[in-house]
Amino acid sequence: MLLRPEERTKLDGTADTLFYDFPRFVTHVDEGFIQQLTDLYGERLQPQTRILDLMSSWVSHLPDEMEFAHVEGHGMNEAELARNPRLNHFFVQDLNQNPALPLPDRTFDAVLNTVSIQYLQYPEAIFSEIHRILKPGGIAIVSFSNRMFYQKAIQIWREGTESSRLQLVKQYFQGVPGFSAPEIVSRQSQVPAFLQMLGRGGGDPFYALISHRIL
Repeated sequence: MLLRPEERTKLDGTADTLFYDFPRFVTHVDEGFIQQLTDLYGERLQPQTRILDLMSSWVSHLPDEMEFAHVEGHGMNEAELARNPRLNHFFVQDLNQNPALPLPDRTFDAVLNTVSIQYLQYPEAIFSEIHRILKPGGIAIVSFSNRMFYQKAIQIWREGTESSRLQLVKQYFQGVPGFSAPEIVSRQSQVPAFLQMLGRGGGDPFYALISHRIL
C-alpha cells in the first residue's frame, strides 16, 4: 500500500523539529491505557532481549520487573529521551526527513511504537526499516488511542475513523513482505467521544497491532 501525496499532508507544515523542540513531560493517554500497554508488553516481550522504542519520549511503559539486555530509544526531543530511565542509549532523528534508521540489520528482538504512528508521513519506509532491524521471529507492537496532535497527524489519520485507523496500520504491516498477519487488540472506550477528545473522563480506547518478522 502506498499513500497518496495528499494523504501524507499535515495541517502544520512547518518542520517537526520546531514542534518538538520544547520537551513535554506529560503522558498523552490515560492511566488505563498505560496499564493495558504495560500488561501487553509483559505478556509479549521476553526478558534479556534487545528492544527499540521508536518515537519514544521520557517514559517507555515497560514493566518495572522486566530487565532487558538493551533498550534503544529514538525520538524528537533530546531532553525527554535523557529523562527516560529505561533507555540504555538513544538518538534523535526526524523520520519524516530521513526514514533510514542508523541501526544494523537483524539486531533487535522487539520494536515498539506508542501513540506516535499517526505522525509518520512515509510509513512504508519506516515499516521496511522495522522489518530490516528485527531478528527473524522478532516482534513489532504498534499501539495508539484516539488522541493526537491534530495539526501534526497526517490527513488520512485525521480524517479517518478508529476502525479505519486499525485497518491502515494493518496495511502498513501487510505492505512489507516478511511480516506475519497482524494481530489486532481493540478495546473501545465506553466514555462519550467528545469527552475522550478533551482528555476528560478517562477510558481512552486501546488499540494495538502485533506482528512478527517471519522472513
